[in-house]
Amino acid sequence: MLPGDIVKSVPHLRRCAKPGDLPAHLKSYFMNGSSQSKLIHTGKSQWVYIMMGLEGRLSRDDITEIIKNLSAIEGMEEVEPFIYSVPVPVNPPSSQIQASLWSTMFWPTVYRKANPLGPHPSLVSKGTDAITEDADIFMAMARQVAEKSAAAGYGEAMGACVVIRAPTGKTHVVALAADARWHNREKTGTKGNPMGHAVLRAVSMVAQKLVRAEHRETSDKPDRILEYDTFQDKPILDDEETIWREDHPTPDGYLCHGLELYLTHEPCVMCSMAILHSRMSKVVFAHKMPLTGGISAEDRLIEDSELAKYGGGRGLGLFWRRELNWSLLAWEWEPTDSYQPLTVDPQIHA
Repeated sequence: MLPGDIVKSVPHLRRCAKPGDLPAHLKSYFMNGSSQSKLIHTGKSQWVYIMMGLEGRLSRDDITEIIKNLSAIEGMEEVEPFIYSVPVPVNPPSSQIQASLWSTMFWPTVYRKANPLGPHPSLVSKGTDAITEDADIFMAMARQVAEKSAAAGYGEAMGACVVIRAPTGKTHVVALAADARWHNREKTGTKGNPMGHAVLRAVSMVAQKLVRAEHRETSDKPDRILEYDTFQDKPILDDEETIWREDHPTPDGYLCHGLELYLTHEPCVMCSMAILHSRMSKVVFAHKMPLTGGISAEDRLIEDSELAKYGGGRGLGLFWRRELNWSLLAWEWEPTDSYQPLTVDPQIHA
């Protein structure tokens, strides 16, 4: 019933809001002292508030006419709506924190990544402070399994470490996974088993812990008996096994929501999308993969003469793209001078 330009205005404000989601001062005002109104705003209700649009774009007559038309909708015949003006911010919030604040002050507000170039600097700063103190530890754990797996011939020298960080700052390692693209198969060609990438193994290990908690199964109960298992997501190293047998500290969340991922190498496009779909919150990688990586967003200028012949990467920046339904914070880790990089073929997908 509304014109298209009105509908598309102020997209950062919720078009519909349940009474219980309104700011406290609006709920108090709308209650009007009646018992019915109090019930509507404090319990489960079928009422809904609709944000029609900015007053400067709609006249009172326009709104009245629209409300009259509502009576033609089945179930709306006896409804008696009322109109009220609420002050709202015209411009979108610049961060999730600001959106939450406005939701308590004006009207339910959402943060829609208004900045196409990346997260708000305040989010980056806060995230950096949270991970700085112990990033070296988790990166060292990822490196350790990477070296062991490469030495055993299971995969390339790449590793992943998944961490959960409590509000108090205390951390817990949820999964530890090395690359296993050559595990249980002849090493022919250059790609190996893509399902054996460290990222996919780590995400699957987290998922299996959640399933284990849900069904109260033991960690060593076999759930697949195959001559060759494409999904190399069971522990193959002692270090992986130690973490694998520990229960997930918070098994009620959605897969990797709120978790941090530490990687020895920038993940490929496939693994980068797996990180997004699993709802990881932070990613830290030690070595950029300028030809195959999917996380970094900057232009890939290849100065090394040996690499220049392959051309540059696409700089997809998959950690923060407006057209995707999830975004996360990502850092390229700055190692100490004593840190020796794990050498891999620059054309390989991590």
